[in-house]
Amino acid sequence: MLDFIRGPIRSVYEDSLAIDAGPITFRVAVPFADSHQKGENAQLHLYMHWNQEQGPSLFGFASEAEKEVFLLVISCSGVGPRLGMAVLEDLGVQAFLDAVIEEDGQALSKVSGIGAKKAEQVIVHLKHKVAKLLKSGLVVQASGRGNKIQEVSDVLKSLNYSRQEISAAMNYLGKQHTSSDLPFDQLIRHALSFLSKKSATR
Repeated sequence: MLDFIRGPIRSVYEDSLAIDAGPITFRVAVPFADSHQKGENAQLHLYMHWNQEQGPSLFGFASEAEKEVFLLVISCSGVGPRLGMAVLEDLGVQAFLDAVIEEDGQALSKVSGIGAKKAEQVIVHLKHKVAKLLKSGLVVQASGRGNKIQEVSDVLKSLNYSRQEISAAMNYLGKQHTSSDLPFDQLIRHALSFLSKKSATR
């Protein structure tokens, strides 16, 4: 069973990375693929999903918390791994957990592929599991941060940034600015600075 991969990135694709692990190169689907750079070292928690028609697919996550949320999402009836990845890209770990605990179907319905009805089903199916996950200590709920991150995403969307650019900025904020006390105006400045630098390197 594949559980973790560590190695240099050989290629960056729209939704996945090719990662060298010794003499073997693995193609791994990841959230925010375009926030990575060719040649950098990747360290990802892995999940192998089996599809009867397409066979095995590898999914990679920057943290154990991301992987646990992904597994929670795909445990819902009618929800596949692509939708699980969309949850991580469009909401992220904290905002998703907040939405389920607070029964915020409107926040969940902002995820590509999740409508109002599906959002209600996800909340009903996962509320107990999310509470158990938070109680385990693997993921710590930071009240208020999820809303600020969602507000940053909404502002970037209003400024006509693409979904890929917004996803990359959300990933950056999640990795570099973890404090739940960081003001909204600082979060948006950090996001805009990141996107400006990213655009300049193209």
